[in-house]
Amino acid sequence: MPPPACFSDKASPIMTQPTPLSRLEGRYLKALRHHIRDDAGTVPNRRLGEHAVAIGLETLDLARIHDQALAKLLSAAGTATERATMTTQAGEFFTEAVMPMEETHRIALEASAHLMEIIETLGRRTEELAISKRELERETSDREASEAALKSSHIAFDALLRESRVLESQLKGMAHQILIANEQEKHLVSTQLRDEIAQTLLGLHVRLLALKQEVTESHASITQEIAATQQLVEESVQTIQRFALELGPRHES
Repeated sequence: MPPPACFSDKASPIMTQPTPLSRLEGRYLKALRHHIRDDAGTVPNRRLGEHAVAIGLETLDLARIHDQALAKLLSAAGTATERATMTTQAGEFFTEAVMPMEETHRIALEASAHLMEIIETLGRRTEELAISKRELERETSDREASEAALKSSHIAFDALLRESRVLESQLKGMAHQILIANEQEKHLVSTQLRDEIAQTLLGLHVRLLALKQEVTESHASITQEIAATQQLVEESVQTIQRFALELGPRHES
């Protein structure tokens, strides 16, 4: 009885799926052979380069694929002349095939240069922003210092204002006291002056009375003179008393 199929001694072939790289290698060999044999155009060549770019290959990768394909074709060539002609045609083929990759590299370089410019611009902007930030911080610090100084000035001004008001009040009190003292002194002086003058006039009046009594009737003219002098003394006394009374109350008020 034959063994079941799953236990057969013969190994079944393993089918492998072609990779993007292997498919590109096959397409490249086929296109290069067609180019050398029929001198085809450049469109298929560029498509190969675009395919290489699409699967992420670099120029050296495509050069390796080209060398492998050319080596296979040269192995079938007969004479040296044929090999030289094939090599020249293969070089033209590779030049066209690699152009999309070179263009991609050029675009990448341009993009890289543009990116570097953007980075440099951002660096300058960042430095400018840092400088502006430092200036703003310095201005903020200066403004805060000015505000603090102004606040201190206001506090000092308020304190000086309060002190000046206290001094003003004290000066007013002192001035009032000095005025009262002056008025009192003036009143005292006027009183003393009034008393002294009144005493002098009174003494003079007494002397005139005594003199009048001593004068005889024969001296009528002298008697009249003495009477006129007494009248003048009495009027002077009254005037001085009135002046003293008016001066005293007015200064006391």
